[in-house]
Amino acid sequence: MTDAFILDAVRSPRGRGRPDGSLHSITPIQLVAQTLGALRDRTSLDTSQVDDVILGCVTPVGEQGADIARIATLVAGYAENVPGKQLNRFCASGLEAVNTAAAQIMSGQSDMVIGGGVEHMSRCTMGMDGGAWAIDPAVAWPLHFIPQGISADLIATMEGFTREQVDAYAVESQRRAAHAQAAGYFDRSVIPVRDVIGEVALAKDEYLRPGTTMADLAKLKPAFEMMGEQGGFNAVALQRYPEVDTIHHVHTAGNSSGIVDGAAAVLVGSRKAAKKAGLTPRARVRAFASIGSEPTIMLTGPAGSARKALKRAGMKPQDIDLWEINEAFASVVMRFVRDMDLTMDNVNVNGGAIALGHPLGATGARLMTTLLCELERTGGRYGLQTMCEGGGQANVTIIERL
Repeated sequence: MTDAFILDAVRSPRGRGRPDGSLHSITPIQLVAQTLGALRDRTSLDTSQVDDVILGCVTPVGEQGADIARIATLVAGYAENVPGKQLNRFCASGLEAVNTAAAQIMSGQSDMVIGGGVEHMSRCTMGMDGGAWAIDPAVAWPLHFIPQGISADLIATMEGFTREQVDAYAVESQRRAAHAQAAGYFDRSVIPVRDVIGEVALAKDEYLRPGTTMADLAKLKPAFEMMGEQGGFNAVALQRYPEVDTIHHVHTAGNSSGIVDGAAAVLVGSRKAAKKAGLTPRARVRAFASIGSEPTIMLTGPAGSARKALKRAGMKPQDIDLWEINEAFASVVMRFVRDMDLTMDNVNVNGGAIALGHPLGATGARLMTTLLCELERTGGRYGLQTMCEGGGQANVTIIERL
């Protein structure tokens, strides 16, 4: 089997996912095209040598529809022979794109592939693509569908996580992210995004709220209490988990992932392709894995997926120098840390989506850029990235810094 190497990785800064966000006026196709263009320019890449461009996108409709990966390569000025495809594995779509790129290299059927993702949440709002799982009663009822926020509160209830604990986690995420940005830890991977006249629209992540305190977060109301109680989703969850008496709604806008716009791209290739392009591999993909998990609670899959990938790589948790767990909600990471018997010392060391935002289709590739750069900065060897996903799924990638 051919080794797959990460040759470079870039991402856009994350803009607030609303009409007054700095990236709102930039179309999704332009956001992706600028990211792909930056990847090409900084590596002096002969794009005719790229076998495929694979992009995750969770809401592939409207401006993000019609196979945005292929169209973006053309808009970015890539060679006409470069194909593109869009995939959707909910929140982990960007990581799945990177894993698929690596799989094509490992199988020997491709030499160089770009995996990444995009989500322009201020222009293509979450959920606008519909789907039977949520809107068809014949599907939603037997599968005990509930929104993810209710799932996160269900996890917190079953694990005994209090409002104070999840808020404390969020405060630390903000502190770590603010420090990382101020110290320049993100600078190597972040590229500026420009508007139609060539002016810089955004050069660094803007969702952060530095200085957030416990008192600030205590003022926020539970985000999912009303939909749980008045929308009937609490009753659905309790039907699936009758051992739970009452769901405690502890998640708010302050301890859940932020809605943002963003894109990311990771260049993956074989050693032969890297040599031909004059590029030095930065990391090797050691293993990746995906699993399905119980779909009502939905967000508990990362630990099982991590164990599967570690076993595949012949590794133990103690071998991992840095862990990146997507902060969909505070309770997701807290449960993962408990399940894997970890400490927070090497988990999400530069903050996460609570502080920085979660552009759904792009986050997986964005986290990979963060993990890679931090391994290089600290001299760590192995990093593991994992993400929970809608429908009860999770995937994992383990990389080795070179």
